[in-house]
Amino acid sequence: MKLTVVGGGSTYTPELVDGFARLRDTLPVEELVLVDPAADRLELVGGLARRIFARHGHDGRIVTTGDLDAGVEGADAVLLQLRVGGQAAREQDETWPLECGCVGQETTGAGGLAKALRTVPVVLDIAERVRRTNPDAWIIDFTNPVGIVTRALLEAGHKAVGLCNVAIGFQRKFARMLGVAPGEIHLDHVGLNHLTWETGVRLGGPEGEDVLPGLLSEYGEAIAADLRLPRPLLDRLGVVPSYYLRYYYAHDEVVRELRSKPSRAAEVAEMERQLLTMYADPTLDEKPELLARRGGAYYSEAAVDLAAGLLGGTGSGPEEPSVDGGGGRRAGGSPYQVVNTRNGGTLPFLPDDAVIEVQAAVGPKGAAPLAVPAVDPLYAGLMAQVTAYEELALEAALRGGRDRVFRTLLAHPLVGQYAYAETLTDQLIAHNREHLAWA
Repeated sequence: MKLTVVGGGSTYTPELVDGFARLRDTLPVEELVLVDPAADRLELVGGLARRIFARHGHDGRIVTTGDLDAGVEGADAVLLQLRVGGQAAREQDETWPLECGCVGQETTGAGGLAKALRTVPVVLDIAERVRRTNPDAWIIDFTNPVGIVTRALLEAGHKAVGLCNVAIGFQRKFARMLGVAPGEIHLDHVGLNHLTWETGVRLGGPEGEDVLPGLLSEYGEAIAADLRLPRPLLDRLGVVPSYYLRYYYAHDEVVRELRSKPSRAAEVAEMERQLLTMYADPTLDEKPELLARRGGAYYSEAAVDLAAGLLGGTGSGPEEPSVDGGGGRRAGGSPYQVVNTRNGGTLPFLPDDAVIEVQAAVGPKGAAPLAVPAVDPLYAGLMAQVTAYEELALEAALRGGRDRVFRTLLAHPLVGQYAYAETLTDQLIAHNREHLAWA
């Protein structure tokens, strides 16, 4: 099996490599290709990747290259983890929206739109080159904003599934609280990428006992503290929202906080400098503890499980979504996984071609969403509005134009007011002109 990581010079990559090394029985990687145009970073990351494989006794071959076409040739799956414009662009995404009193964040609001406009054309170009070189390869997208990027890939006819680590983080957290193995936890997870709610926590599979009420009763304070939301709010909702919902439920509070401290981008840039120094140490043969603070916790496990399902491992696929009575297992855990995929009627209040983030049965034919119970209008309404924003965002990314950017910002619930949308449109274009072919 050959896997290719585009953006392989990322400081995230050792987390991914660690998962490939530890979980080789689930995903037997024979060749791992790291593709990145930044040769200096790629050399450091590639060296550490080889040492991690050696430490775990993994005999797979690790190749580093700046040549995309050569790197994806013959790959069974291509993993995308890109940051167009680097941390410098992220710094801008997180700062200029604050001038209008709007959240500055890299995946949502005005900053998230800027990232989408920079990213979608690049990802589609990469995907076309993958299709020309290797049309049978699956594309697994980690690149934010995952929902918009995955929708762009699917609408262009690519074999693509999007992946985020929010759900697996909740799964691991709830498993620790309950004292059970993570594979015993099945989440009733519903929403869009970075706009999701855990409406149930089930033991053993989709039909298992829902223990969420007990979790909120016993551990509500700890869960609320992690989300930085008030405990009474969780009690009233009866669900666990993603921490990204804080940008909506406590918008003005978040803006005040963001204005009072250095940006997350500045923190991450400093962490990356430290990590790259560590990666240069020839004696380092495991992912450093600092990497956990960089973000992306557990995404290696999620990636392994998804790739194993898509590439015909022991996962249950769209044609066999049962849990064999007691919650069937593959080596990676549950036969189901939370992914970003086409709605196709799963949430009837959204268009069929919307990309949603839900539990799905994953197999060689792709991801088949499980049935979702009726969604509370409190969540369905916000999902519908953000879905409309994502549709407009994709149109703006594909076709360009100031008016399309303005309409997209006006549609976003974190912007909304026309005066803000006007100013933010000008700011977005000014800060991203070098990445926008039409500007």
